[in-house]
Amino acid sequence: MKKLFKISIRFFVPLFFSLNFVFPANLPDDITFWSDFPHEILADAIVEKMSDEELYSQILMFGWAGAEPSRLLNSWVSERGLGSVKVFGWNTDNIRLVARSVKSLQQKALARRFKIPLFVATDQEGGWIRHVKGSTSVTPGNMAIGASGFPRDAYYSGFYINREIAALGINMNFAPTVDLYTDKRSTIIGTRSFGEDPRNAGILGVAFAQGSLDAGVIPTAKHFPGHGDTPNDSHGLLPSIQIDMDTFENRELVPFKYLIEAGVPAIMCGHLSFPKIRANGEPASLSEFFLTEILRNRLGFEGLIITDDMMMNGGTLYAGSLSVAFRMAIEAGNDLVISSTTAQLDEPLWSVNLRLMKTDEKFREKVKAAARRVIYEKLKYFKGTNPAPLFPDENKISERIPDKDGEKFFFEQACRSITVHRRNSSGMKKSDFGRVLLCGSEPQFFSSGKERWPDSGEFRFSYSMGPNETQWTSDNILQTASRYDTIIFCVADANSAQAAQALRTLARQGKRVIIFAIMSPVFVANFDWADTVLLGYSYSPYTLDALVGACAGEFEPKGTEPISGN
Repeated sequence: MKKLFKISIRFFVPLFFSLNFVFPANLPDDITFWSDFPHEILADAIVEKMSDEELYSQILMFGWAGAEPSRLLNSWVSERGLGSVKVFGWNTDNIRLVARSVKSLQQKALARRFKIPLFVATDQEGGWIRHVKGSTSVTPGNMAIGASGFPRDAYYSGFYINREIAALGINMNFAPTVDLYTDKRSTIIGTRSFGEDPRNAGILGVAFAQGSLDAGVIPTAKHFPGHGDTPNDSHGLLPSIQIDMDTFENRELVPFKYLIEAGVPAIMCGHLSFPKIRANGEPASLSEFFLTEILRNRLGFEGLIITDDMMMNGGTLYAGSLSVAFRMAIEAGNDLVISSTTAQLDEPLWSVNLRLMKTDEKFREKVKAAARRVIYEKLKYFKGTNPAPLFPDENKISERIPDKDGEKFFFEQACRSITVHRRNSSGMKKSDFGRVLLCGSEPQFFSSGKERWPDSGEFRFSYSMGPNETQWTSDNILQTASRYDTIIFCVADANSAQAAQALRTLARQGKRVIIFAIMSPVFVANFDWADTVLLGYSYSPYTLDALVGACAGEFEPKGTEPISGN
């Protein structure tokens, strides 16, 4: 199955070059990334000629905090040869500026002596994880794909999502997420998951990744070895997942096995502890056992291993300091080490580990091997047939974002995902609804509802209600809703679910109460008093329009819940 990924095609090394065997030492001193030699040999030659500073810089990936890359980040690229940058969600409302920033950084990278381009990464998973904002598509997301169950939906989601970010010069996406929705209390994974079935997650993950590659963007499966069986968020602490080796092998690892067999080029490891497997509680991201013994040796993964953000407490709390965490990450077998913030030029994570390279040959060889793998993957990608542009044309962005073909697909995909969780009525006809009250937060919900019921009333609340607004909504919804025959209420989280529970009184009085679950189905598990509960898995405009259409009887929902016991 490795032939599935075009980027993984093997390159044959010629035996002779100018009638001589080709060895790295025989290459000219002025070689660059763009020199015409086989990838394996050119990668070897470049790392042999690199200084310790260049080797270490090549395996670092930094983000930036402002609308444009800071002077500090530019210095890392120009002066240090930083190998990769990360586009985070706080600097992406102006996507033309994102493209301009990517172009500027790539120009600086190519001005250095080896002319090695940058990996430019982001998290554009689909659904609610959408770091590149602006006019990019807000898509139904992974759980909606899991509800439809079609690999085709996963493939085209990966294709259209990544075709948009490729237009900005972003060439690496930290997606697909193949964590399983095992612990239903999880808020960090939730609808980012395809569901709870390991095999389905693997199949859909492979399809998404292939779509990403066909769009010209490197996919990254995450979060190895699996973030799904914990309610805790590794941004704030180190989650402890209490499973044994048998469960680990036959559940958590299954999706990654599918992706590795298919030749996925990159895997991101999570800051996750498995104390029944490693009694010392070490995070997988800093563990040679998980990354080298299991991922490399046992599963046979040959691509890039990438850390999750090292600024997350899940990694640094165990290590004790950032510089130690970086060292441990490299020793464990990571090829790219990420920091969401740009380090100062003299920070210990640089100075301490650079000094260690000069005194510890084993550590230096780890850095060198990682740099070699990064450069080799860059050679395959940038000299391949379909890379994202190094210098994106910001004047053409509006032609490609939002993706016109993608808009049609995402609505169709949303319709295929809508799931009937509960329905008492024999059928749904909008003409039977009488006076309708629309209750929710998202503009698309109200506009779609008004198209079907022009005289409907509105009850608006915030998407993320705090305790005071939740109480106010619970106290006031009954009085407003009592004047209507049908109430349609959007539930996104525990607070909106609490407010919706106030409608039980009206349901017992014969009012028709229809619930839209616009995120995890978990929040509507006990809504057996409602007339109808429809699952959409997303607040995407496409999903909200599809939910309203299904509610109005325009099509019969055929999605299947991707989690059980709900």
